[in-house]
Amino acid sequence: MSRYDDLSEQLKLRPQRWLITGVAGFIGSNLLARLLSLGQQVTGLDSFITGHQANLDEVRAEVGEDAWRNFTFIEGDIRSAEDCARACAGADFVLHQAALGSVSRSIEDPVRTNDSNVNGFLNMLVAARDAKVKRFVYAASSSTYGDHPGLPKVEDVIGKPLSPYAVTKYVNELYADVFGRCYGLETAGLRYFNVFGRRQDPHGAYAAVIPQWVTAMIRNSELRINGDGETSRDFCYIDNVVQANLLAATADAQAAGKVYNIALNDRTSLNQLYQMMRELLQERFPHLRQHQPQYVGFRAGDIRDSQADIGRAREMLGYAPTHRIREGLKEAMAWYIEHLAGDH
Repeated sequence: MSRYDDLSEQLKLRPQRWLITGVAGFIGSNLLARLLSLGQQVTGLDSFITGHQANLDEVRAEVGEDAWRNFTFIEGDIRSAEDCARACAGADFVLHQAALGSVSRSIEDPVRTNDSNVNGFLNMLVAARDAKVKRFVYAASSSTYGDHPGLPKVEDVIGKPLSPYAVTKYVNELYADVFGRCYGLETAGLRYFNVFGRRQDPHGAYAAVIPQWVTAMIRNSELRINGDGETSRDFCYIDNVVQANLLAATADAQAAGKVYNIALNDRTSLNQLYQMMRELLQERFPHLRQHQPQYVGFRAGDIRDSQADIGRAREMLGYAPTHRIREGLKEAMAWYIEHLAGDH
């Protein structure tokens, strides 16, 4: 039995109180579904700036009314210290996912990104400290590696940030470390690498590449690949990320005060990703046999290659990814077809 399987059984026997910020978002709603399915008491905070009520409705339908009664929702904003304090009250663990994502959005609007990702993060740390939570787990980012060329990426070796978003995520790590040193708040940062899966928003200017491409493929519309398509990423399925959050919250004290790469230790080029996705979809959508991508310029702030060393997460947390990229894509495609095929 894996450490995650063992933890799941323990949580069913001894429910805890959890706070998820950004609960109506992609990652937050998946964390909510998992915790409610394990019989946990969950409070969720969301401002609906990037989250969606539809995600909460879907979780409710998925887990059933009995489990849903263990969920308390607060509509609020991490930029409000009062909202953060109200949300943290009584929590054993905080899973902080709320942020303004997207490198490109941060380049266009650095002030707004900083306000949510730095000021909001500090508000949450203060609220968690004052509520005496057991551990504060937060969404860090692979963007922190910046211009450092080494592969695979190792947690203690980073370069200079390439975007305002990356700066905010690095500041989060510095603040979390200081709150551990100054106030004894246990924290764990999870550097996510290109997370994908069900409930990832396919709409809007800042949609992630996989849901954006699925939408284009189903609708037989233009699909753009930045650069020559040989840019590579370490794509990580949502179930792996959910596992990492629960493990990081409950691992022993030695695991606190650190950051962890959450990925697969793998590299997939955008061209390879396109071919995999097309293969998985073309039986249902025969027009994809003729579909071809359009190549456009490289995107500002992007790095060429990304791949994570996940040794620390394996050793310290017991992290053991259950889905490689093709397995994750296959599961994710089922969700996207169900939710997007009607628009076709």
